[in-house]
Amino acid sequence: MPAADQLPEDREEVQLSAGNVSRPGAARAGAGPVATIEEPQGVAAEMELSYDSGVEVKARSQWAYARMRFFRHRLAVASLVVLFLVAAVAIFAKWVAPHGFNDQDYLNIAKAPSKDHPFGTDLLGRDYLSRVIYGLRTSLWVAFFVAIVSTVIGTVVGAFAGYYGGTIDNLLMRFTDLILTLPGLAVLLTAAAFLGQETQTIGPISISQPVMIGLILAFLFWTGLARIVRGVFLSLREKEFVEAAKASGASDLRIIVRHILPNCIGPIVVTMTLIIAGAILVEAALSFLGFGIQPPNPALGSLIAEGNVGGLGYWWLVTFPGLVIVVIALAVNFIGDGLRDALDPTQRVRA
Repeated sequence: MPAADQLPEDREEVQLSAGNVSRPGAARAGAGPVATIEEPQGVAAEMELSYDSGVEVKARSQWAYARMRFFRHRLAVASLVVLFLVAAVAIFAKWVAPHGFNDQDYLNIAKAPSKDHPFGTDLLGRDYLSRVIYGLRTSLWVAFFVAIVSTVIGTVVGAFAGYYGGTIDNLLMRFTDLILTLPGLAVLLTAAAFLGQETQTIGPISISQPVMIGLILAFLFWTGLARIVRGVFLSLREKEFVEAAKASGASDLRIIVRHILPNCIGPIVVTMTLIIAGAILVEAALSFLGFGIQPPNPALGSLIAEGNVGGLGYWWLVTFPGLVIVVIALAVNFIGDGLRDALDPTQRVRA
């Protein structure tokens, strides 16, 4: 109650000075009456304690906490290291590979793994370790290209459908449902057979075969992300910060990009990692069936198809490319699992 509103008999004035104020438990002998100040609680207590100790309080952003949670996920961190090493080997294949992609050793034709050829040689005497390294570069490039293109398409479609709703939402989602109802394998095989067997020329633009295969895969991979982003946008567009942005005169594009989209980064990043793993497996399957990347372009799936001709007698021609595909897919999935736990505070870190 303010002092002006109190009766004279209810008022109590206490004058304190630096000499008669102390902390609890800090009373001094002969100092007379001592006023006790209660210790502050919560954030104020931590700030005062850090000030008294000479320690500076450092603010942490939400991204800092997400980074801490991710690095606590040991399996995801180990997978990230493995993926970086594999990507480095693929990027610097020219210097890492012990031999050229088509270099032949006529003295070691169809030889099992040995000291000179750790992955053995194929039926033409070519070092299979070198061929796997070069094929790894092509497969990884296609997988990341598919992930980037499909993520952009899915994010744009889902964002506009979820933010505007109504007719725009119905049109975009019905088109998404149409893509989802198509038989994926049949569409991939047909499109790859007609468009992905050689370099395509559209006017002045020349599209190489790996790029065309990547575009065909991206055409089918964006639908799941679009539905996820749409659901998040439908929830966030009703929040108070969006209403405040509209009241301040922000345009729709600015609200989508600046205010809502940053809150969708978690689901987008996690889904993107899953797309990378799926694209590697699907591209390998297409190449194995003869509809994917064709020679002279190296790819892991085509290496498995070539090695399958030899049967079980040449087991290394199928085993090593297949193991590389499995390792990459597992690493990407574990990274996605760690990112999900890191970007969602409600998840517990399990590994």
